[in-house]
Amino acid sequence: MLDKVRRYAPAAFSVFASAVFLDSLRFKFTDHPKTQEIFGRLDGWAESLGAQGLFSHTGLFSQYAIGAAELFASSLLLIGLAPNMQRLHAVGALIAFAVMSGAVSFHLFTPLGVDPNNDGGGLFAAAATIWATSLGLLLYRRDVLAALARDLAAAFVPARPAPSAARIAYA
Repeated sequence: MLDKVRRYAPAAFSVFASAVFLDSLRFKFTDHPKTQEIFGRLDGWAESLGAQGLFSHTGLFSQYAIGAAELFASSLLLIGLAPNMQRLHAVGALIAFAVMSGAVSFHLFTPLGVDPNNDGGGLFAAAATIWATSLGLLLYRRDVLAALARDLAAAFVPARPAPSAARIAYA
């Protein structure tokens, strides 16, 4: 039984998160009034902290930027289910976790609240569920993430030269 859970849970988590992300794009990319309300509240809150425009249509965390990140994450999560695509799956889970960490935090720690659309907290529940499932995927793919981090470090961090015999003798 546990073997079946380990085998199918990552696919189920990935499909669920991708379905929610892709469904939300119709609201974010069409400038739906509910999306305007949410990002408008967040932008007002950011303005009170001196970060005017952070969540506006052209802001760093606009509905379009968040939607693009969700589209990218869902694409990687689905493509990553193919054999030999574990790295893409792990990166998709990492992006999903980052986006949902922000969503859950903004629901909990800003005036947005857990029920901004008067839907009984459904939006928050979806964000929290995707946050938890993406964390599960990160734990499942932790070896892949560690290997990816090692490869990136090898590519971007210059290797130290080996000490020469002359330098060792004078030390």
